[in-house]
Amino acid sequence: VILQILTGLFLAMHYTSDTTTAFSSVTHICRDVNYGWIIRYLHANGASMFFICLFIHVGRGLYYGSYTSFE
Repeated sequence: VILQILTGLFLAMHYTSDTTTAFSSVTHICRDVNYGWIIRYLHANGASMFFICLFIHVGRGLYYGSYTSFE
């Protein structure tokens, strides 16, 4: 989670969200920023791993019936 925050902040410094310049800002990050390509891929793959862990956690809870009440 800390890696996502740090890489997200770094990417936000170089990204513009305007519809006409968004793609060019991503290519700028990948081509012109030092180690920008690896920061972008760390952020993207980290987000994928976060959601995989989230789905596994929810699936495990459903499988073991953690949602039922124990009274």
